[in-house]
Amino acid sequence: MGDPRRLIPRVDGLLADPRLAEAQVRLGRELVRQVIADVQNRARRGEIAPEQVHDAVLSALPQRASVLRPIVNATGVLLHTNLGRAALSVGAVEAVVAAAGSVDVEFDVDTGRRARRGRQVLDALMTAVPAAESVHVVNNNAAALALAATSLAAGREIVLSRGEMVEIGDGFRIPDLLTSTGARLREVGTTNRTTLRDYAEAVGPQTGFVLKVHPSNFVVTGFTAQVPVRELATLDATVVVDIGSGLLAPDPSLPDEPDAASALADGAALVTASGDKLLGGPQCGLLLGLRAYIEQLRRHPLARALRVDKLTLAALEATLRGPPAPIARMLHAGPDELRARAESLQAGLAPLGVDVRAVPSQATIGGGGAPGLVLPSSALSLPVAFANVLREHDPCIVGRVHAGRLLLDLRSVPPEQDPVLHDAIALAAPA
Repeated sequence: MGDPRRLIPRVDGLLADPRLAEAQVRLGRELVRQVIADVQNRARRGEIAPEQVHDAVLSALPQRASVLRPIVNATGVLLHTNLGRAALSVGAVEAVVAAAGSVDVEFDVDTGRRARRGRQVLDALMTAVPAAESVHVVNNNAAALALAATSLAAGREIVLSRGEMVEIGDGFRIPDLLTSTGARLREVGTTNRTTLRDYAEAVGPQTGFVLKVHPSNFVVTGFTAQVPVRELATLDATVVVDIGSGLLAPDPSLPDEPDAASALADGAALVTASGDKLLGGPQCGLLLGLRAYIEQLRRHPLARALRVDKLTLAALEATLRGPPAPIARMLHAGPDELRARAESLQAGLAPLGVDVRAVPSQATIGGGGAPGLVLPSSALSLPVAFANVLREHDPCIVGRVHAGRLLLDLRSVPPEQDPVLHDAIALAAPA
């Protein structure tokens, strides 16, 4: 009897299979070859028969060339940093696809000459925040702050309240970021109280700028005091405000969240912000403010290293000009709407024998936005065993475990994904 391993299909024969032709175009020849090799090794170990190799290769092919998996965010954290923060709008997704080819990112089609990079998105950002004389975009908010510190305060002092010396995640801290640029920190006030006099006594010939940082991921309560931007603007110093979360204009549903328009109106020379938080766009850092400062930052050598690519520019412009981003819909969804969705899903799943309940829930903004704010929501409550099964689904569904049950909070789930939840839960239900 011959060795059955000799019957395992060869790589070239498998690649010639018409059923794999489309996969090679979509995924690339090398990725398909790797899948074939993995399946052949399974056959050599006797896990599958040689005649099963063709079908096993087709089943093992990934849906996409990237290993990043689409996820339905049912955690109730609207801007979940571990899940990529803001989901893009339909308009932004279409813009990214259009920008995947050749586009006029630095080209004027009317004159046939080079044009200012990203001028379209800069115009859109100026329109969104008329109080800004000029704007600039870099690759994240930390980059925006680093560029401002390098350009305006290298070898000089940045005056910063001790209560605003924030750690921004993964061990990175605002003081370390600032001093890495060659600037020196001049700490003022205390953790819980800083006054205008504290700033005034620190400002002098060595001052590069006064920095106000929104403590976006924590809240200090009790015996506290901080100095608003309009009072800082009375000092004989440049005022830079890091609002963090990317709110461009006041939002009544976020009364305590700083916004770019208000900070500029109150006298800030520069405002830095994130594009992938409350604005709902791609990851980027926004710089808004006085023309002279923006131009100085734009021409600094570091600006080249921090510039964004065409895909980011396209997504940001579409976010500013196009339909509302998902974060806006999530933030402003009414409690009655959320409850109705939960009850509808429960009604569709209960006849299938699923132990599911529509329950009240509490959602949060996340991503360093509106710390302490709780948003009333509704969720599906399931046995905790569903958590692992739903994470293995495609798309992956992630909720949160509370009191021994899995909660799928609907405020962070777009309504059009409700059928995805229904089908995944139905499939995961015990027979």
